[in-house]
Amino acid sequence: MTPEEFRAAAHQHADWIAQFFQDIRDFPVAALTEPGELVAALPRTAPEEGQPINEIFADFQSTIVPSLTLWNHPRFFAYFSVSSTPPSVLAEFLAAAINVNAMLWKSSPGATELEQVTLSWLRQWLALDESWFGIIYDTASIGVMQAIGAAREWMDPECRTQGMRPGLTVYVSEHTHSSAEKAAITLGFGQENVRRIAVDDQFRMRPEKLQEAIEGDLTAGKRPCCIVASVGSTSAGAIEPIPAIADIADRYGIWLHVDAAYGGPAAVVPEMRYIFEGVERAHSMVLNPHKWLYVSIDCSVLYTRYPDIFRRASSLASEVLRTPEDGGVVNYMDYGVQLGRRFRALKLWYVFRYYGHQGIIAMLREALRLAQVLKQLVERDADFELAAPVELSLVCFRHRGENALNQRLLAEINASGKAFLSHTVLNGKFVLRFAIGNYQTTEQDVCETWGLISETAQRLKASEPVLAAGG
Repeated sequence: MTPEEFRAAAHQHADWIAQFFQDIRDFPVAALTEPGELVAALPRTAPEEGQPINEIFADFQSTIVPSLTLWNHPRFFAYFSVSSTPPSVLAEFLAAAINVNAMLWKSSPGATELEQVTLSWLRQWLALDESWFGIIYDTASIGVMQAIGAAREWMDPECRTQGMRPGLTVYVSEHTHSSAEKAAITLGFGQENVRRIAVDDQFRMRPEKLQEAIEGDLTAGKRPCCIVASVGSTSAGAIEPIPAIADIADRYGIWLHVDAAYGGPAAVVPEMRYIFEGVERAHSMVLNPHKWLYVSIDCSVLYTRYPDIFRRASSLASEVLRTPEDGGVVNYMDYGVQLGRRFRALKLWYVFRYYGHQGIIAMLREALRLAQVLKQLVERDADFELAAPVELSLVCFRHRGENALNQRLLAEINASGKAFLSHTVLNGKFVLRFAIGNYQTTEQDVCETWGLISETAQRLKASEPVLAAGG
């Protein structure tokens, strides 16, 4: 492809992206396809000869896009709403062209130092002091694995050379993201050494139950190693009592990791800073700019007060990776399993500069406000009930009928293509999750989606009264 051909193709792609952002509500949110439909539509073997970029681009529009569930749609409310903004898209375009690997300072000094600068900016927005070292991973799943690995190194320094000693235990709540338990399995703790601590009526880890579990393990000769607490839990967005959990971690000498992947960005808003109370006492903490700081997937940030432990747990360089600058610079490859590292800091830099601190705060405030609008709509409808407190931008609710009615309701909403929600189960009840976070989501989007939910529920209730009976 010549520079002239690339320029023409790039203009076509940019025009499509701009039109996509403008007309995105004309697209169905969820893919209205059957399993295997795309596989059947594509050739079984790759082409022997190259094909024109215009033909490939046309197939993208006609075949690939209809098979996608559009996470960047303003009416995508499932899981945790994510948002790739125009400045982030532009940064990704440049990062792909430059194609640097930010593994060593020497391999790309600018990428390494821009990561340091942007994470310092974000740290200041979160009111964390300079003792916190930051690193970008792809996702929080890798972040929690690295954190539990650091906890293991901290508790069992010989594990690096001799293997992990038996009996190290990890503590999560009933609603902690499954990535923590998966990390413990991957690292060799064993699922039998993961304790799932009971939660209170607001779905927060109960400190007294945590202490009971720790005491029981100590009595049994085990060694408590790591606690994973949440600021914005996966199921219900619960903000767990970090100060009380930190007291327990301090008392028993246990590593405390805070999963703020979803909720953490809200602490950028001054009046929401309270959700980070006690986080300054944690050993590590993760939050995801690709969830709620308007940055494209993937971009997850881990902060720690103990970078030397992370480095001790992960650093292993062959001769080919040694440089004269070692010892005087940050080589991010030393703080995780990944050697190859994308230039993710560039999109943080673009987004932070384009919107500025106050612009980011304004967008976060609007998402928080819209969640309260939806909360009020639920509270005003006698057929529905809230299933969890609404402290962030996630609203958990359900129809007062049986689980089967709520399951049908979710399926109908998602099949409509007009909105996309997900679910959880709280206290044995099937609950709909409505997560707000896209930069283009408006009050009209929220209210019209609620109207769709209410109308669909009324129709289901009228046509299938057996599903609506009971509680």
